[in-house]
Amino acid sequence: MFAYAIRRIIFTIPMLFFVFTIIFFVMRMAGGDPTYAILGDHASEEAIVQLRLKLGLDDPVSVQYMTALKNLIKGDLGNSLINDRPIAPQIMRVLPYTIELTVAAIIIGLVIGIPSGVAAALKRNKPTDYILRVCSLAGLSMPSFYLGILLLLVFAVQLDWFPIIGFTRSDSFLERLHYLFLPALSLGLNKAAFVSRVARSNMLERMGSDYVRTARAKGLSEYMVIFKHALKDCMIPIVTVSGVYVGVLLGGAILTESIFNRPGLGKFLVEAISQRDYNAIQSGLVFYGIVIVLVNLAVDLVYGFIDPRVKYE
Repeated sequence: MFAYAIRRIIFTIPMLFFVFTIIFFVMRMAGGDPTYAILGDHASEEAIVQLRLKLGLDDPVSVQYMTALKNLIKGDLGNSLINDRPIAPQIMRVLPYTIELTVAAIIIGLVIGIPSGVAAALKRNKPTDYILRVCSLAGLSMPSFYLGILLLLVFAVQLDWFPIIGFTRSDSFLERLHYLFLPALSLGLNKAAFVSRVARSNMLERMGSDYVRTARAKGLSEYMVIFKHALKDCMIPIVTVSGVYVGVLLGGAILTESIFNRPGLGKFLVEAISQRDYNAIQSGLVFYGIVIVLVNLAVDLVYGFIDPRVKYE
């Protein structure tokens, strides 16, 4: 497994290089000039020219690209074009909030999605199945930011059960959980709907398989048949879609952090995009790429723990 992990990590290097290249050139093609965000719309032409020279924005795009790539390889994310402060400390300050939100959403999605999917499969074509399928379809159809607004209006504004601002710097775990619950729920319910449909379809397939009929014929209890055999065999596709869905959750976190006024990498990127801060945007998106690549690597390694038949070659 160790050799397999090393090969996968090495394979991620050209992937990250490709991601960085796409991000760099797309940002340049998008247009806009960060000097106007720094100096304002009424700045003199002379001041704009001097600032562009200072920031290297008048250099050929190829020169800017090689400079940015060299700095990235050295681990230097550079300074913000707007406030001239190092970008790395800014990202590291907000990244834990995004990770916290994403992990909580994944847990909520799995805790709700797996049982509901199993229940729908066991009650196939019965009222319970129809209700759960309608709920999962509604969860998939409703954008997480819209659901977040509804949760905020109902539970924070009307009922006053949760705070409107979705973060705290308190060291108390329960207090942090209290602030985190609504934002995580708005993301997690969407994932729960997706996981529920995957769990249901895979459970239906497994429940009709030969090894499940054999287990029942051997006299095993229904609990053992369902959870020891069928559900365990469903975990690989569930883990797979969970890894893939991390990218969706990170994308949804951008709007969720803005709605609940949470600090995070998503909110950091929104501000950087509005200011045309190329360095900050590139660095933030590269971090997104790194997180997604590492999550997919972890998913591949988890396969062996779930199913011993998986071999790492």
